[in-house]
Amino acid sequence: MNNTNPDIDNLISLCKQGNRNAQFEVYNRYYKPMYNTALRIVKDAHWAEDVMQEAFLKAFTKLELFKGEVTFGAWLKKIVVNHSIDNYKKINRNTADSLDDVLYKVEDDGYKQEAVLDFTSMKVQQVIAALQQLKESYRIVLTLLYIEGYDHEEISDILGITAGNCRTTISRAKESLLKKLNER
Repeated sequence: MNNTNPDIDNLISLCKQGNRNAQFEVYNRYYKPMYNTALRIVKDAHWAEDVMQEAFLKAFTKLELFKGEVTFGAWLKKIVVNHSIDNYKKINRNTADSLDDVLYKVEDDGYKQEAVLDFTSMKVQQVIAALQQLKESYRIVLTLLYIEGYDHEEISDILGITAGNCRTTISRAKESLLKKLNER
C-alpha cells in the first residue's frame, strides 16, 4: 500500500484481520463523504444511507482486493458509486426515464461542439437546482464528471457504456444543463 498514509494503512491491515474497532474507525472517517456520494446519485436520504452501508460491508468483505494502487478513499468511493448506480438502475428499471432508456447507444466518433459551462458567475444553489431538473442519466453523468471528479473513461467504465456513448451523453447533458441555467 503505497498511495495511502501510514495511519490508514495500519487501519486497513487491522480490518483485514477482522478487527471491529479498526472497521469502526474506517467507517467513522469515511461515512460522511460516502453518504454524500450515494445521495447525489440516488437522491433519497434513507436510500443513500442503505446504499452507503451496503457498500461499506462489501468493501470490508473485499479488502483483500485493495492493493493500494489508489488511495483507500478513492477505492471505497468507486464501490459506493457503482453500488449506488446499480441500486438506482434496479429500483428504476420500469420507469420511463430510467438510466438505461436514456443513455444513447451512439457509436459514432464524430466531433460535435461541446456546450461550454462557465459556473463562475452562478451561485452553487442555482447549478444544483438546475442539475436536479435534468433527466436521470444526464444528472448522473454530470454528477460523476463535475462533482465526483471522474474522467470520461472512468464514467464509461462505471456506467458500462462505450466511450463514444459516454462522450455523447455528457455532451447532451451539458447542453441540457446549459439550457436549464439560461432559463433562470
